[in-house]
Amino acid sequence: MIPRLQTAASALLSGYYHVLGSFAFTGHAPFASGTVGSAAALAVYWFLPFTENGTLLLLFALGFLFLGLPAAKALEKRYGDDPSVVVLDEAVGMWIAVAYLPKIWYIAVGAFLVFRLFDIVKPAPARQFDRMGGAGGIMMDDVIAGIYANLVMQVVWALL
Repeated sequence: MIPRLQTAASALLSGYYHVLGSFAFTGHAPFASGTVGSAAALAVYWFLPFTENGTLLLLFALGFLFLGLPAAKALEKRYGDDPSVVVLDEAVGMWIAVAYLPKIWYIAVGAFLVFRLFDIVKPAPARQFDRMGGAGGIMMDDVIAGIYANLVMQVVWALL
């Protein structure tokens, strides 16, 4: 009986990691899964009322960052190095990109575009994290991209 229980618990945990790491399966988009995951995170941001509070949004992002580490590790074990199915890192980065910004559609879209640019280009130290590999590397390059995007958008907002 115990081995069956362990197998069931392992399958349940594996499913949890898959749903979490793929950000509710958006990581299974047939192409541009990172963009799809970022867009889904932007939708979550847009529709959750507490996200107008930058501190609560940042705590939300940090919570998912820490939840995402074991999920990224599990999915990397299943799919190989830095699998495209893992897009929770994009969600976390996207939420960081919009934290402490006004919840205005054109600011949100601008943050999305700037975040995607930084996530693709990977300016230092994002590139170093990306090359580091492992769950930390998977998650942290997007955190850096989100920070850079937020800084750019803070300047843009100040100039508007």
